[in-house]
Amino acid sequence: MDSNAKFIVDARVQRTIKKLEKNNMSGYYVETGKEALEKIKELVEEGSLVGIGGSMTLFEIGAIDLLRKGNYKLLDRYKEGITPTDMKEIFRQSFFANTYLTSSNAITENGELYNVDGNGNRVAAMLYGPDQVIVVVGINKLVKNIEQAISRVEETAAPANNIRLHKNNPCTKVGHCMDCKIEGRICNEYTVIKRQSAKGRIHVIIVNKELGY
Repeated sequence: MDSNAKFIVDARVQRTIKKLEKNNMSGYYVETGKEALEKIKELVEEGSLVGIGGSMTLFEIGAIDLLRKGNYKLLDRYKEGITPTDMKEIFRQSFFANTYLTSSNAITENGELYNVDGNGNRVAAMLYGPDQVIVVVGINKLVKNIEQAISRVEETAAPANNIRLHKNNPCTKVGHCMDCKIEGRICNEYTVIKRQSAKGRIHVIIVNKELGY
């Protein structure tokens, strides 16, 4: 990215961060995944109970490894050999976590977080429960408004995640959402976080690279 294009991206991110702050959420802008990890280490207290939402972004920046190797009590949904019963208990325990790490399907320039979930455990924890929520996103997740956020999910996030999860849903064949009504649909709970009543509970780290879906 040359300096001219970077100026435009930087200005867009700064507008978004200002709106996040007006909505009682904290925003940060970093250049690399490594810098994002440093910010996570700064925000997450050692020894604290940490939950994580399903996220390719967290894997891509190395956040899962950081939490596994660091001095944290990780509710590890990705632990080898985990059973459906174990997973269900982890989802429930995540509501009691000191910190919950996840990503977002889209963030608008108005400082809104838009998400679509299959089970609802991720969006539920973002909405209520954990004392602190840290959301990590790449610049590809930034959109102008809710309408663009919806389009982004339907045209990119939904089909990509269905393919990743080996779902035999229509979007995996055509490459965009078909609003299917079949068993195995993973787009079930739709949420918009417009504002936080608890100032500073949600921290949004925007990384200047494309991450996740």
